Amino acid sequence: MDPIILILNGPNLNLLGEREPEIYGRQTLADIEAMCVERGKALALEVDFRQSNSEGDLVEWVQQARGRAAGIVINAGALSHTSIAILDALLAVELPVVEVHLSNIFRREHFRRHSHVARAAKGVICGFGGQGYALALEAIARLVGDKDQGR
Repeated sequence: MDPIILILNGPNLNLLGEREPEIYGRQTLADIEAMCVERGKALALEVDFRQSNSEGDLVEWVQQARGRAAGIVINAGALSHTSIAILDALLAVELPVVEVHLSNIFRREHFRRHSHVARAAKGVICGFGGQGYALALEAIARLVGDKDQGR
């Protein structure tokens, strides 16, 4: 059985492809999900891909990952910059986490340059559009593999 990787997406990401395509690109969230499922199969990972506009849903899903998932890829959207609750949940589950942002948050407004989620993440991938999710899956596959080998 392949390890499960939970991929979480926060507020407004359901509008990808329509919302500010000059910043976030033309790929839809469904396009990104299909790419993640395909890439996951190639990496021997099972992908559980979810999106919610609710901070509470994201916290619940992170908590439910404990004992079920091998790692988490998260694009918490704007909640990355504001949510201590998501940070606390990620720290509590003690799983490898990779944070993803479609845009380069360090080239954007000042308030977007800080991420609470990053404190719980092994790494942050930003600025590569939807391809960032594929890069995150590569990273999480390596983290999960290292954990399985006792490293």
